[in-house]
Amino acid sequence: MDTSNLKMTKFNLLTFIEPALSYIDSGKLFRKPFGWLYVALAVVNAVLPFYLLYQAINSGFFKYSEGKLIFAFIIAWLFVVAACWVGVQIWWNRKDKVLETSQEGAEFPVTPVIAHFIQTFGEWFGSLIAIIGFGVSLCVILFFGGSGGRELASAFMPFNFANLGFLGLFLNPLLGFFIIIGFRFFAELCRALAAIANNTQK
Repeated sequence: MDTSNLKMTKFNLLTFIEPALSYIDSGKLFRKPFGWLYVALAVVNAVLPFYLLYQAINSGFFKYSEGKLIFAFIIAWLFVVAACWVGVQIWWNRKDKVLETSQEGAEFPVTPVIAHFIQTFGEWFGSLIAIIGFGVSLCVILFFGGSGGRELASAFMPFNFANLGFLGLFLNPLLGFFIIIGFRFFAELCRALAAIANNTQK
C-alpha cells in the first residue's frame, strides 16, 4: 500500500482551510464587506428622496393639501435631495478608504474598520440633520410664520424633528456639527486603542 498518498490526504484534510483562515487573519474579510456596505448605503441615499416623494404622492398629500403646504413640501424636499446627495458622496468616497484602515497582518484588524464606519456614519447623519433640519425649519418660517407647520414636518417622517421654527435654523446645523464631532471623537478613540494594542503586540 502506498502510504505517501495516505499521508498527503491527511495533510490536505487538516490544512485545506488555511488559506481561508489567512484571509480572515489578514483583515480582508472585514474590510471588503464594509466597502460593499458603503456602496449599498450610497445607493439608499440616492433612492431615499424619490421614495419619500412616492410616499407623499401615494398618501394623497398633493391631492388633499392646500397649495401653500404643497409648495413648502417641494422646497423642503429639495433640501432632502441636497442632503441625500451629500450622503451619496460621503459613503461613495469613503468606500475605498475603509479598505486601507488596517495594515496587512495587524493583530487587531477589525477595530479600525469599525472606527471608520462610526466616523463615516457620524459625518452622514450629522450632515443629514443639519441640512434637512435647516431646510424644513426655513420652510416653516417662510410659509407658516415660524410656528405650526406640523403637517409639513410630519410629511418628512422620520425627519419631523426639524419642526423647530426659528430655533431650527440654528439648532439643527449646530446639532449636526456636534454629531459629526462626537462620532469622530469616538472613532479616533477606537483607532488609538487599536494602534496602542498593535504596537504593544509588536
